[in-house]
Amino acid sequence: MINGKMIKVCGMREAENIQDVEAIEGIDMLGFIFYPKSPRYVYELPDYLPTHAQRVGIFVNEDKQIISMYADRFGLNYVQLHGNESPEYCRSLHSTGLKLIKAFSVDRSQDLEKIYEYEKVCDLFLFDTKCEQYGGSGNQFDWSILDIYNGHVPFLLSGGINSYSANILKEFKHPRLAGYDLNSRFEIQPGKKDPERIRTFLNELKLSF
Repeated sequence: MINGKMIKVCGMREAENIQDVEAIEGIDMLGFIFYPKSPRYVYELPDYLPTHAQRVGIFVNEDKQIISMYADRFGLNYVQLHGNESPEYCRSLHSTGLKLIKAFSVDRSQDLEKIYEYEKVCDLFLFDTKCEQYGGSGNQFDWSILDIYNGHVPFLLSGGINSYSANILKEFKHPRLAGYDLNSRFEIQPGKKDPERIRTFLNELKLSF
């Protein structure tokens, strides 16, 4: 954690890179994308999986049996759902003992209306920038839209966070803000993160508060 906020790095794939990023002070979660259309798709078990950071599996409109298989094979701590999964679908998965993160694409305040239906079946929400494809665009949305969110589920902030975002993150405050989700803006190439860029950003994040 950094200043009491969780740090999640998503889109991991290579064993050595996973080790290097996990070793950075403040990293709480590492995400693995099991969506075949993603350039960060994990199609085989890496030679190393996190031992300290929580393991998060990202899925898009996937069959529940497939999710259970990956959760068991990768020892997932959380399942993150990035598609059009219904509250009933989430309830069914949650009842098996899996911890759930439900991602929501945000572009305007109306996008927050449906999230309250998921309150009792998710452990965390993730708010990302709305775009045509699943999984985010790497661009930032207007975070002030989240001012109207008054639910009880804590959330991760995603969408366009980059190595220069420390100061604007300092300005964004919300009682349910649990942490930050980092991905494409910290990459050398899809699926391979730049540990130095992440480390520098987290150091600046510490100092900005």
